Amino acid sequence: MSSLDRVKQQKRVIIDRHTNPDNVKGFTQVVTTLAPLAALWYVAVMSVGISYWLIAGATLLMSFFTLRVFVLMHDCGHGSMFRGTWLNQAFGFLFGVVSGMPQYVWSQHHHYHHSTNGNWAKYRGPLSVVTVDEYRAMNEARQRRYRFERSLWMAPLAGFLYLIFYPRFNWIKGSIRLVAFVLAKKIAEPNVSLKAHAADFKTPLWASSKEYWHMFWNNIVLLNAWVLMVWCIGPALFFSVYVVSVSLAGAGGIILFTVQHNFEHSYATGDEGWDYHAAAIYGTSFLILPRWLNWFTANIAYHHVHHLSAKIPNYCLVKCHDEYQDLFRDVPRVSLSNIHRALKFLLWDTHARRIISVAEYQANR
Repeated sequence: MSSLDRVKQQKRVIIDRHTNPDNVKGFTQVVTTLAPLAALWYVAVMSVGISYWLIAGATLLMSFFTLRVFVLMHDCGHGSMFRGTWLNQAFGFLFGVVSGMPQYVWSQHHHYHHSTNGNWAKYRGPLSVVTVDEYRAMNEARQRRYRFERSLWMAPLAGFLYLIFYPRFNWIKGSIRLVAFVLAKKIAEPNVSLKAHAADFKTPLWASSKEYWHMFWNNIVLLNAWVLMVWCIGPALFFSVYVVSVSLAGAGGIILFTVQHNFEHSYATGDEGWDYHAAAIYGTSFLILPRWLNWFTANIAYHHVHHLSAKIPNYCLVKCHDEYQDLFRDVPRVSLSNIHRALKFLLWDTHARRIISVAEYQANR
């Protein structure tokens, strides 16, 4: 029996043994993440006029803690960090404000990723990977741009856009369009309520009124926090530290997520023949990271276990992997030193049903 068949056979037992949220562990993670982050802000403020290197060091450390905030937000979205639903929702919202991402809206898109993992016809990852045929149809300049936009050096800009710019821009743009739509409809049909007109508004930016109101309150709370911080420590210090730390955290998150699914010959099929469990084993990597980095990333490197069941808490992933490591022996490993190489696998070969590199594409032309 193959390891994949054994995983399918024992999945229910694995989940039952390790899906045990612990509120004490959850609160401990909250305190050990947010308290140091607040302390680092204090260090940055106190370092003004003393040493720019201290500010830079504090900012770099903030990026690691902000990355951890984002992963914990992700866990709350899966309802796996705490036992109670309301605790996951409350701290998910808080983590979303700290990281800059409207948590509920993000989690809905992320649930779609989990339900379609490995089916690249439905979800192609954060870098929007193109097929070999689509890449071949590009001219040389567009191909160079495609490779450059997905290079390691562009990650901080991608992090800035992902966590700082787009969540604010999309909310403002969508809200303006919503108000304009409702006003126009009210003028045309004055007897219909504003709520009914708003319900007719369609946008790709949110899928429901619940998503919109989560975006609304995330942005309102965050923008007020920005105003408060600017008032307390000044705009220059606040925005320089905030933008750099959050952008670097976003860069780290995007890189981690990418290499967890983009690596040499990663499983990548279309609708036909797609298998959820095969995607978890062959289309999801096990990142070999040092212990300290596993802490900052809340064990998300054990991504194969996470995709087997998103309900397994982050603090149970390592134990689950160790207990059933014989079942996970076929999971592709990616070491820290090979992350840069994994990022080169940017093309979906629909015929071979796997992810390949540009170099491999060029060699096979």
